[in-house]
Amino acid sequence: MLRLALALSLALGAAATATAATGVAFVHGTGKQTNALNDYWGADFVNSVRQGLPDQSKYVVINCDFEQYMWDSRAAGCLAGQLTSFINSAGITDLVVITHSNGGNVMRWILSNPTYDSRYPAIISKIRWVNALAASSAGTPLADAVMNGNVFEQALGWILGYKSDAVRMQQVGWMAQYNQNNLLGTTGRPALPKGFWSVVGTDVDSSPFDGDSWCGGYHLNVGLETTQNWLASCSDGFLNCTSQQAAGRLWFRDIDRMAGSEPLSHNQSRRACFGLDRILRDDI
Repeated sequence: MLRLALALSLALGAAATATAATGVAFVHGTGKQTNALNDYWGADFVNSVRQGLPDQSKYVVINCDFEQYMWDSRAAGCLAGQLTSFINSAGITDLVVITHSNGGNVMRWILSNPTYDSRYPAIISKIRWVNALAASSAGTPLADAVMNGNVFEQALGWILGYKSDAVRMQQVGWMAQYNQNNLLGTTGRPALPKGFWSVVGTDVDSSPFDGDSWCGGYHLNVGLETTQNWLASCSDGFLNCTSQQAAGRLWFRDIDRMAGSEPLSHNQSRRACFGLDRILRDDI
């Protein structure tokens, strides 16, 4: 209800402002991206979501080096630069940001530290809200396992990127320190200046006889179901549900909104699976 009330208020405000220009930014997770449209999100997902824009050309897919610490110039600095260029070139006055996984941490750094970079305040002022898909807001035990150098170092290289600074940062204890001292929006901390709405993936399906298990890549879902054995019973194969909803407010859990009450694995929460793209499209 709160989110609906906010949406109605914003819609009335936009209607009163003839010059309002709505845009959407897609912010990827851990990894060094040069073509996140095809390699991370998938063009079908992005093209479906941007249909919700009054002008479908007003979107940007971010490509940055999120193998770095969130505050690094190659991470938050790169994100700030690309968002600033998009806002200025497209005349954006109303920006919806869609993040995934560690992208939520980089975005939350910008929201939490407006004096760190002169570009941050202007970006924050344009943001309507952030839709955080499977955000790693409290880190993941899998990052601890990778950094400790056990079997996960090899087994999880495909999803984590080995011992990068971004993986080191997402260790559970490290994220607890950042949340307590450097980031806003978690329990006991001041609220973020703009809404940070979490979409939580609760499980992984990987049966070869279930067609839904193939959405987003069957082999990836098999891997995520394996890693789920080292996580809580409520997890998306990479993140516990508690981490995904540690910051901001819960928007919804997958089984409450997805077609057929299907869960979203960590990979599926960045794909056009089970109507996720349509929900995000309608939200714009």
